[in-house]
Amino acid sequence: MSEVRYAGFWVRFFASFFDTLFLALPVGIIIYFLSDGNWFDFSQFQQNITYAMSGNAQMALSNQPPKSLKWELLFELLVLLVTLLFWKKFQGATPGKKFMHVKIVDAITFGEIDNKQAITRSLGYLASTFTFLIGFFMVAFREDKRGLHDLLAGTAVIYDDKEQNI
Repeated sequence: MSEVRYAGFWVRFFASFFDTLFLALPVGIIIYFLSDGNWFDFSQFQQNITYAMSGNAQMALSNQPPKSLKWELLFELLVLLVTLLFWKKFQGATPGKKFMHVKIVDAITFGEIDNKQAITRSLGYLASTFTFLIGFFMVAFREDKRGLHDLLAGTAVIYDDKEQNI
């Protein structure tokens, strides 16, 4: 059995970036059109960009576009569902993780995660976020590269090397 190689902060960051492009953005576009444009006011968003680019950050921050809670919740639930489906189909990997050759595994057995771990990990993102992102930055400083959401769910992110026999 070869040594486990934990995926570090930047690999995980880019995997998340790719997942945003390939999972969250398409879901967002679908929700935007299903809501007939009521989910998010892009005209206000464009105005805020204009304010920010002209150096008026205070005005940009004070005029946030209104969002519909109903459509926001639907978006969040669909992203969660799509993510869970990918974890199941690709043995712990979303498209971004597949692209970066990493996967989510049980932290002890290094086997596939179960549904409870998947849901706990997804909800654990809230804890990682609400701790001023410290839950995510933990990955950079821990030897096992686990974030708060990993610790809560009992998961780890490792390289999915073909020659790695776990």
